[in-house]
Amino acid sequence: MGKSDFLSPKAISSRIKSQGLQRLRWYCQMCQKQCRDENGFRCHCTSQCHQRQLLLAAENPQQFVGYFSQEFCRDFLELLRRRFGARRVHSNVVYSEYIGHREHTHMNATQWDTLAGFTRWLGREGLCRVDETPKGCYIQYINPETVHRQQEERKKKQDLDDEEKAAKLVERQVRRGLEGKELEMPVYTELNRENKDEKVTFKLKRGASTSVAASSQTSVLALKMVESAVKRTGAAHCSGQPKKKIKKSALDEIMELEEEKKRTSRTDYWLQPDIIVKIVTKKLKGKYHKKKAVVKEVIDKYTAIVKVVDSGDKLKLDQTHLETVIPAPGKRVLVLNGGYRGNEGILESINEKRFSVTITIDSGPLKGCRVEDIQYEDVSKLA
Repeated sequence: MGKSDFLSPKAISSRIKSQGLQRLRWYCQMCQKQCRDENGFRCHCTSQCHQRQLLLAAENPQQFVGYFSQEFCRDFLELLRRRFGARRVHSNVVYSEYIGHREHTHMNATQWDTLAGFTRWLGREGLCRVDETPKGCYIQYINPETVHRQQEERKKKQDLDDEEKAAKLVERQVRRGLEGKELEMPVYTELNRENKDEKVTFKLKRGASTSVAASSQTSVLALKMVESAVKRTGAAHCSGQPKKKIKKSALDEIMELEEEKKRTSRTDYWLQPDIIVKIVTKKLKGKYHKKKAVVKEVIDKYTAIVKVVDSGDKLKLDQTHLETVIPAPGKRVLVLNGGYRGNEGILESINEKRFSVTITIDSGPLKGCRVEDIQYEDVSKLA
């Protein structure tokens, strides 16, 4: 049985030692690597991958601190919601369970120095109810869906109250207008027919109300007319002078829909696997500047593991350190952003004056569709 065997005593001992939590002083948050002892941590700090990560962090430290703070807050609130729900619990209890996970984000990499400061920040942001006592801080999770539902219910109730008040006001005005008018009582006479051959005709007055029911219908009609007048007046006050509606053609409507689709479908991240990108950062000792690389894996939408084409080195870079590559016409490309995101196509032409390209989609439901005026940053060459 060799030393490298899975069931060898050394391999079993290594697995036992790696279980559970390790010492925080030997953990590298930037590389997310846990070392077992001081010697291992010292060797890791002198490694080339750790030095590259430090150079990237020194370029924009606030970005990395913000990222780790966001991860810590999200995981902490998710554990609080799933494990304790809306119960009131001590913050140390939640934090003890959170750090029990081996791959957790450490607080010393975030913008908060202490757990008490983080708890007070949750209270100020309205994410939790915080109660400070002599025994420590107690927190209670606030469900955003419940808060939103309560706000909607209060708004609906307020709208109904306003409508009822307006209806009562209009009803009082109608009653005040009808005061002093006497109702005409109907006079009934006997129908006498002198000549049997003569036709009987009836003449009804349309404008006169000859019954109590007719008068009540008139009051209801007046009430509706006043309500509609009030609504029209309010709308006129809100919108000012009425504007003429300009009828749009079908082509204009289609163009507006396309523009709206392009505007709403854009995102602030564009990295995709299996595309060729160019490294533009100069912080890596200038060794990889302007070098082309292939995206092998995308992490959290904004970070990618790339493989340099020339040397084969693998780097972990943010999307701000990369830019897209525009190939020669006739090559295959991938749309990274906009309304046609995720579609592959053939590059037809390049418009250097407008910094855009024209492609023909050759896959998916839009196969054969010719798309013009796609910006350089929204398309990149396929590996």
